[in-house]
Formats: sequence, C-alpha cells, structure tokens
Amino acid sequence: MLLVALSALLVTPTSAAQLVRIGAAHFPPYTIRPETGIDTGLLPQLIVALNQLQNDYQFVLVPTSIPRRFGDLQQGRIDMAIFENPKWGWEEIAYTAVDMGLEDAEVFVSQRLPERQQSYFDDLQDKRLALFSGYHYAFADFNADTRYLAKKHNATLTYSHDSNLLMVLRGRADIALVTRSFLSDYLLRNDGVGPKLLVSERVDQVYHHYALLRAQAPISAAAFARMLQGLRDNGQMLKIFDPYKIALVAVPPS
Repeated sequence: MLLVALSALLVTPTSAAQLVRIGAAHFPPYTIRPETGIDTGLLPQLIVALNQLQNDYQFVLVPTSIPRRFGDLQQGRIDMAIFENPKWGWEEIAYTAVDMGLEDAEVFVSQRLPERQQSYFDDLQDKRLALFSGYHYAFADFNADTRYLAKKHNATLTYSHDSNLLMVLRGRADIALVTRSFLSDYLLRNDGVGPKLLVSERVDQVYHHYALLRAQAPISAAAFARMLQGLRDNGQMLKIFDPYKIALVAVPPS
C-alpha cells in the first residue's frame, strides 16, 4: 500500500486540484537522495498524508539541492521549501513562513573513550570536525561557507552523515554534528554502534521547522497551516515524526 501511495506523488493532478511543488533537497531523514527518484524519507510520507487529507491541492516533490533551493524558490521552480528555518540563508529572499510545529535538534557525537566525558564537547578548538556541506551551524554563526569552516573550525565537509559518523568511529574525525532524528535512524540501521558513540547533552541548535512559501504559490500560508493542523488532529503528524524523535510542539496562534 505504501508503494502505491508514494507513486501518487508523481501523478499528474486532476483539473480540479491545484499543483503545489515542494522542493526536496537531501536532508536525511527528512528527504533522502530525491534525485534518484526513490521516494524515501519523511517528506514523501508527509506529502502522501497531505494528498489523502483533501482534494483541492496535489502536492508533488521537485528534486533540488541544499545550495540550489534558494534560487528555485525565487524563480518559481518550486512553490514551497519545507523543514526550513529562516536563519539558514533565506535573509535576502521573499517568502511567507508557516510554523510546522516540529522540533528537532543538532547534537555533537564523538567516539566513546574511557577518559571522555560530556566536558569534551565544551570546547571545539583543536578538534577535527566532520560536517555536512551546505548546512548552517549555530557554533559557526550559521556561516555555511566551506572554506571558512575548513580553515576556522578545522572541518571536513562531506555530503553524507553516515560518512561523518564513520570518520568518528575510525578516528579520522573527533566530532560529527548530526540531528537527533538522523542519529536515531542511524542507530536503528547499525546495530551495535550505539555503545561506541558518545552523544552530547550540548545542543548546537534546535531545529524549529517552517514551510516557506513563495508569494505566488498556488496555496496560501493560512490554507497550508490548516492542513498541517488537520494532520495533527487525525494523528498523522505523530505517526510520521514521533518514531524519529521529532517533537510536535504547540503552534502559536497567527
């Protein structure tokens, strides 16, 4: 049934339904390699739930990338960027934000060693960091420039959280930064790795997720907010996000 539902993401909408194109950039576990055409991750599940909720709009995925998504929204190639935060490079771009009422967090992960305690994460100086290229980190004042991160913070930039954690496990990096949601999924996929990792109590940033809609989007911010509330009411938001330790939080009244 899930495969049938996911295939509906690529179906041409009926004439009565307005097409809403959501940008899908690699951001595991939210979106995983969308350019491959294999619909995996939490975003495809959310789109299925949105399309099942109503008949006025047909939501579809449009593959993009971390650096390209800004231009895609500006140029109208996508109508919405999702699981976003206004601090992540959107300052010069016009949009309307919808609070999704979802929170995740980015944590520091190192190899567990007998002498290593939580204080290890207090000072990042002289530590080799493994980071995801294009991400905006709070410890670096949200500066995503790869040259700056490599020089200022002794960082190795990759396009794989799995690779970053493997670097830590093999002693090629001291600390990797990953989201709690990704780490939860990673530990499920890699049995026996959990005891080998030390996870920080320190949080680099809390991800409070927003959907960012372009001004000419076929759906209004208010209408999309009502749909998200509908998915809360019918239990779909909890079903999709709770297994990944992504918290549903109260949405302030607009």
